[in-house]
Amino acid sequence: MNRDERQALAAVSRRGFLNVSTGAVLGALAGAAPKPLAGSEKIAPTADTLILLWMAGGMAQTETFDPKQYTPFEQGLESQRVLSTFPAIDTAVDSIKISNGLVRMARIMDRATLIRSYQAGDLGFILHSRHQYHWHTGYAPPQTVAVPHIGAVISRTLGPKNPDVPAFIDIGQNMEIGAESDAVKAFHTAGFLGTEYGPFMIPYPEDAAASVRPPSEMSEARFQRRREIFRKLAEQSPVSRHGGQFQRESILRSTEAAHRLLSSPSARAFDLALEPRKSYDTYNTGRFGLGCLLARRLTEAGARFIEVTTEYVPFKNWDTHENGHTRQVDMKRQIDAPVSQLVLDLEQRGLLDRTLIVIASEFGRDLITEGKPNKPVKDQVTVPDRIQELKHYGMHRHFTDAGSVLLFGGGFKRGFLYGKTAEERPCKTIENPVTIEHLHATLYRAMGIPPDLAYEVEQRPVHVTRDGKGKPIADLFA
Repeated sequence: MNRDERQALAAVSRRGFLNVSTGAVLGALAGAAPKPLAGSEKIAPTADTLILLWMAGGMAQTETFDPKQYTPFEQGLESQRVLSTFPAIDTAVDSIKISNGLVRMARIMDRATLIRSYQAGDLGFILHSRHQYHWHTGYAPPQTVAVPHIGAVISRTLGPKNPDVPAFIDIGQNMEIGAESDAVKAFHTAGFLGTEYGPFMIPYPEDAAASVRPPSEMSEARFQRRREIFRKLAEQSPVSRHGGQFQRESILRSTEAAHRLLSSPSARAFDLALEPRKSYDTYNTGRFGLGCLLARRLTEAGARFIEVTTEYVPFKNWDTHENGHTRQVDMKRQIDAPVSQLVLDLEQRGLLDRTLIVIASEFGRDLITEGKPNKPVKDQVTVPDRIQELKHYGMHRHFTDAGSVLLFGGGFKRGFLYGKTAEERPCKTIENPVTIEHLHATLYRAMGIPPDLAYEVEQRPVHVTRDGKGKPIADLFA
């Protein structure tokens, strides 16, 4: 796909996103601005910015950050024997080993808290879109209100660090992906909080600069006329006509913020062409790597919440239903250098202590078990009893009993391991289980947001963690 095609597709993606988010807001709001209801305590934040590095599609924990016994490929290999298809390697922390292919990340594990006991929700038949919605909002779909993305909650609750930079920026997800695109769009919104707190979408980081400058062929006068036309269209949109003054003002504020960015010096942060060549090349393992570089530049410019995704596309990237081993070789190549360089760059700039980097995925994987050992769900792939072809060598099924989450910076311990999984199949969580409620509560705690904070919507409270019951995991903080 060439540059012009990418830019055209990005425009289509933005239009599609607006259509879905408009419907979500209409379904959630009766016209009044959601009112924040104070949480039980005031919390001193340990982080000012959160970067979510999203391993979309179900990253296999036993092939990455929780390696088990390695079994090399051979024809006729019994499937039940295969726990990991990569050998484990040493890291900068004596007590922590991770999977081969993540050599650079192994060197920075002394800056990380590694959680090995994340348990995805029991949502019945497993769909990526449902679990991604659950992870990003803290609520299992469907809901009677449009629940906001965690980035929108942080954007609304804390506000921007830099008024010229969008508080919530999403990098790397093309919103027109086909089969599950509408479901993926459903959680890429601010929901009932209003359009102005939704994500600034950048599907292709290498083209980010084009999203914050007027078209080169357009005169200033013509651009200003278009601005006024768009403003009028926003005032007459379905949200404005049917949703009330709050929605209208939210859309207009979002529009004004976008135009303010166009003339701000902060727009330079979006231009990867300004990055020194050596640094650019280190990050340039593909879209995800350049997304990490853009995230670093935006952190320096004052963004509040940034998500960078390896992109969810069914049966691609981390969605390893086939060719699991060979696919993961490439995925690890894509993430190893940029993630480690992001950590080191922020550390060198004195920003890591106040920036929380989170590496997560919707669930883990196992070759044999679908769901959890004690709560099996319908199998979605066929795994032969014996592996005759390389395409069957790898982690195929969705495993919700254990998954890995990494935390860097932001007030968390360094070189710390939390949670434990069984060494033999089923490799389930056996110590310190972590659910989404408690994980979100921990992330919110780092950002200074109490987990029982709620917004009043349609005369009832909607908490930032489900029913306000999330509890921060104190052992993870330094």
